[in-house]
Amino acid sequence: MSGMSLPSRRGVLLGALGAGIGAGLPLTAASSAAASGGVPRGTPPVLLTEQATRRILVLDPRRRVWDTQADPSVVRWAFSPLGQPGYKDLRPEDSWVYPSESKVRRLKGRTYVLTTASFGFTAVVDYPSGRRYWGAAIGPGDDLFNPHSAEILPDGNVAVACSTGALVRLYAASQGPRASRYAEAELKGAHGLHWDGAHEVLWAIGDDELVTYAVGGTRARPTLTRRFSVGLPVGTPGKTPGGHDLFPVAGRAGRLWVTTNASVFQYDIAGRAFVQDFPGAAEIARKSVKGVGDDPRTGQVVSTVPESGLGETWWTTKVSVHQPASSYTLVNGGIYKARWFLPK
Repeated sequence: MSGMSLPSRRGVLLGALGAGIGAGLPLTAASSAAASGGVPRGTPPVLLTEQATRRILVLDPRRRVWDTQADPSVVRWAFSPLGQPGYKDLRPEDSWVYPSESKVRRLKGRTYVLTTASFGFTAVVDYPSGRRYWGAAIGPGDDLFNPHSAEILPDGNVAVACSTGALVRLYAASQGPRASRYAEAELKGAHGLHWDGAHEVLWAIGDDELVTYAVGGTRARPTLTRRFSVGLPVGTPGKTPGGHDLFPVAGRAGRLWVTTNASVFQYDIAGRAFVQDFPGAAEIARKSVKGVGDDPRTGQVVSTVPESGLGETWWTTKVSVHQPASSYTLVNGGIYKARWFLPK
C-alpha cells in the first residue's frame, strides 16, 4: 500500500479467516427489504477489498450498514481462494494476504473480477462462478513484489502492477489459467492500471508519473513499450507525489481518476492536464484516498480513506459516498478499496 510498511511473512497471523466462504459462491439472495438512508434509485452494488477477513465482497447498496455476521443477506457475492482447488497452486494461504485490488470487467460476453493481494496473489475470477480464468503467484508469501492492481486486455492477456517490485508485467494469460510468460517494464511504485481502448494503450500510475505503454508482439509473446509519461502533481515540495489509484471516469469519456498521497484529480487525456473541475471536488479531493470511482447513472462517487484505531493503519470501515454526501459502514471491517460494481 502506498506510504505503508507491510509486515514480514512471519508477522502476519494466517488464521482461518473467511472459513467456509466459497470461491465466488453467492452466500444468499439479497434481502427484499428496502434500506433506509435515502439511497438513490439505481445505485449499483458496492465492490470491496476486505482485508480483515481476506475476502472480495459485493454488497447490497440499499443498506447503509453492512453487518455480514448478523445479516448475511447484505452480501451478494464473495470470493476467497482459500481452500479452493482451482487456486491451490497459487498457495493462497501465503499469497492471499492484504487483498489490494478488485475491479469488474467484461470480456467476450463474460464478467470477471480482477484481484491482487500484497503477498503475491493475482487472479482474474469468473463472476459469479468463482472459477479461475487466470492466476499467478508473484513472490508468494512476502511483499517483495506487492501486486497492487491488474487489468485485462481485449486479447485476454492480463497486466499486473507491482508497487514494491517497481514493475508492470503483461502476462500471456490468454494462453491458459496457469500461463507464466510475461513482458515487463520498470515503473517506480507501480500502483494502478487501465486499458484505454480508444487509444489502444495501457495506462499505469507510479510514485512520480502517469505513463502509457504500447502493447505489441503476439498474444503468446506480448511486449510492452513505453510511449508517454507525465509527472504527477506535487503535493508537498521535495516529496514524491505518491501516485495510487488509477480508474476511468465512467461519466466522462477521455478522463481518468488519479489519486496521490495529497489529493484526487482527473486527468484530461486530450488536454494532457490534471484537473479538479469535477462535481464534488471540494469533498472528494483529499489526501490518502486509496480508491475512487463514479457511477454514470446516478452521478454518485465512492472513495475510501484510512481511519485510525483499526487493525492496520491503511484500513477503514467506511465507504464515503459523494454527490450526494453519505456513507456505508462495514461492521468490524478492514476495507482498503471500494468501487461500484459496474461490469463493462
